[in-house]
Amino acid sequence: MRGRPRAARSRSAGSLAPDAVGSTVFDVSVSTTIRRMSGRDPAEDGRAASDLEVFYDLVFVVAFSIAGAQLAEYLAEGHYRAAVIGYAIATFAAVWAWINFAWFSSAFDTDDWVYRLLTLVQMVGVAIIAIGLPPVFASIDANRHVDLAVVVIGYIVMRAGMIVQWLRAAVQAPEYRATCLTYALMTTVAQVGWVAVAAVSMTLGPTLIAIAVCMVAELLGPAIAETRFRATPWHPGHIVERYSTLVVITLGEGVVGTVAVLQAVIGRTGWSTETAVLGLTAMGVTFAMWWLYFQLEVGRPLAARPGMAFVFGYGSMPIVIGCAAVGAGLHVVAMWLEGEAEISQAAVYGAVAVPLAVFCLGTIVMFYLLAGADRLLIPLFLAASVPLIAGGVLAVSGVGLLACVVVGCLTPVLPLLLVEASARRR
Repeated sequence: MRGRPRAARSRSAGSLAPDAVGSTVFDVSVSTTIRRMSGRDPAEDGRAASDLEVFYDLVFVVAFSIAGAQLAEYLAEGHYRAAVIGYAIATFAAVWAWINFAWFSSAFDTDDWVYRLLTLVQMVGVAIIAIGLPPVFASIDANRHVDLAVVVIGYIVMRAGMIVQWLRAAVQAPEYRATCLTYALMTTVAQVGWVAVAAVSMTLGPTLIAIAVCMVAELLGPAIAETRFRATPWHPGHIVERYSTLVVITLGEGVVGTVAVLQAVIGRTGWSTETAVLGLTAMGVTFAMWWLYFQLEVGRPLAARPGMAFVFGYGSMPIVIGCAAVGAGLHVVAMWLEGEAEISQAAVYGAVAVPLAVFCLGTIVMFYLLAGADRLLIPLFLAASVPLIAGGVLAVSGVGLLACVVVGCLTPVLPLLLVEASARRR
């Protein structure tokens, strides 16, 4: 219900609450009531992510985990084309599915039983997408038509729930009807394109071009709906929190993946200085990435600059994708230390350095675009670039890999120190 405080709406179905005389009553309003999807209040006080949204996010841990494992495997084998292209397709599919739900829920979340069940349908679709990711990498590696069959089936399931949500909003929120119908139409058109790409047998080159066209069509849908018609009533603070949660989840997945690899190594050979250093480095760089992202408060200016919604929404995609790939890069380092990677030391370093650069430099650019912090842009860029370049120079010079990785992993640390020093001076 528009404008209703979140605290009154977010209580889980079946929660216990005291009544006026101190006894306990059973609140079943969420599960038995169908609320009108009239649009949320974008200025609602205390708006926070619901339990369902957090649960929905956890489904993406599986998708990022599978994509990261595939990326590490193909990088370690030196199959760079399959690794990079496969990872780009896989993570775009996952992140885009998340974005669709996040912005819709920010604007129209009713948290009733119909909304919850349709969200479950979308979660099932995301799980199917995750299952279909390995064939994407394998088909690219084999230089044949990209096998998107299972991924597209997952998208069909996910979008069945999403389109019904948009149509429900179109019926129950007349002032946003044109916008919601445009979303539903553009989503359907994009899905038809993906079905065609999956069904029509083409060589790898034309397939990748067709995939790129579908990606552009996906990105154009919200832009057309939000700019040509009345913008949906998304909540700036809520959106920022949702993206922050996604970043934390991808950081956590990287830690889990690295620890799992180190556990396997220790199980075979026992503890060593190398495994200890790599484990500490993995935890340290992950912590520094988290600190940098939240210290810059990347999305905080969004409330004052809602016109930057697309810059923030779309610009955060490479940040999240890079964030998830850092864990895969550390996985490659562990494989190289075990003699299981077939690539050079410099290439192994690049597996960590490139996604780390994407995350850190992307975060700095987003901070600049939203906050307009001209004075800090170049110093922050330099602070992040120096460790990356230094680690690369050491790697090609034959210095031990772990030393190179430790130096490169200072990439988020130096900008963080600069931000802290600047804050103290002010």
